[in-house]
Amino acid sequence: MKLSILDQSPISKGGTAKEALEATIELAKMADKLGFSRYWVAEHHNLSGLASPAPDILLGIIGSQTNRIRIGSGAVLLPNYSSFHIAERYNELATLYPKRVDLGIGRAPGGTAETSIALAGNFLEQVRKYPELVDELLNFLYDNFPEDHMYSKIAPSPVPEIPPVPWILGTSKKSARLAVEKGLAYVFGHFMSDKNGPEIVKSYYEQFSSGIPHALVAVSVVCAETTEKAEELAKSNQLWKVLQDKGEAELGIPSIEEAEAYHYSDEDMEKMEKIKQNQIIGSPKEVRAELENLQKAYQVDEFMIVTITYSYEARKKSYELLAKEFGL
Repeated sequence: MKLSILDQSPISKGGTAKEALEATIELAKMADKLGFSRYWVAEHHNLSGLASPAPDILLGIIGSQTNRIRIGSGAVLLPNYSSFHIAERYNELATLYPKRVDLGIGRAPGGTAETSIALAGNFLEQVRKYPELVDELLNFLYDNFPEDHMYSKIAPSPVPEIPPVPWILGTSKKSARLAVEKGLAYVFGHFMSDKNGPEIVKSYYEQFSSGIPHALVAVSVVCAETTEKAEELAKSNQLWKVLQDKGEAELGIPSIEEAEAYHYSDEDMEKMEKIKQNQIIGSPKEVRAELENLQKAYQVDEFMIVTITYSYEARKKSYELLAKEFGL
C-alpha cells in the first residue's frame, strides 16, 4: 500500500496563517524523507481555519525543498480560472521539478457563493462548462488543438519535457464518469462524502477503456500511540466541523481543552458521531487494519491521508507513526 498526504494548511486557534503555511512546508519536507508517495495541497477560498487559496505558490516552495516526493494540487478548482492560466502555472512547476508534478482538478467552488463570484464572475456558468474546461486544459497540456483552432498557435510556456499528470477529483458517480470520459486518473474523496465510494470507484475501473485506470482514495486519519490519545486529538477537528456548520468557526481549529469543555447539544452530538464515522482514528495498528479493510473495499493501492489536529506536532507525529507502521 502506498500512502500520500493531502494538506489543507489548517490554522490552529490562536495561531496565524503564516504558521500554518510554514507547518505545511515543514510537513512536506518530512513526508519526502519518510517515503510518502505524493504531497498535495488543497485549494480553499475565504474559509476560516484554512490558509491555502493558491496551491501552486506553496508547491513552488515545497518542490524546492524536497527531492523525491511527487507534488500536486488537491485540487485546482478549474471553474475559477482560465485553462490556459492553469496550464502555464503547472507547466512551470513541471519544468522546475521534472517527473514530479500532479495536477488534480475539481469543480467545487472552494468557498462561499460571494467568493466564487469575486473569483470567477458567473461561477455556475463555469461549472456547466467544466467538461469543456477540462478538454481545453488537456489540449493545452498536450498540444492537441486542431490546426485550425485559434489556440493551436499559442503554448502555455514554459513547456516541460514531461507535462504535469492530470487527475479528476470528486465524490460522486458524475466525477468518476468524467474521469472515464477524459481517460484520466481519479481520486475519490472518501473523507468528504456519504456516497457509496467503493461502488463509485468500481464503476470507474469497469468503464475505463482508454488505457490503464488509476484511482486512489483520500481519507481522514488521526493516529497516535494509543486509541485514547487519537480520539482525544480528533475532538478538535470534529468540533471545528460542527462550528463550521453553525458559521462559528472563524478563529481556526479549536484546542482539545475547548473541545472537551464545549456544551454540545443533541444535534451537535449527532453531527459529531457522523463526522467520526468518516474518519479513521486509532493507534498505528488500528489505523492500518482499517486502511487494509478499505483497500479491500475500494481495490486501490494508494491512500491519500488528510490529518487535521490542533497541534502541528500531533499532526506530524500521526504521519510519522503511519510511515513506521507501513514501512515506508
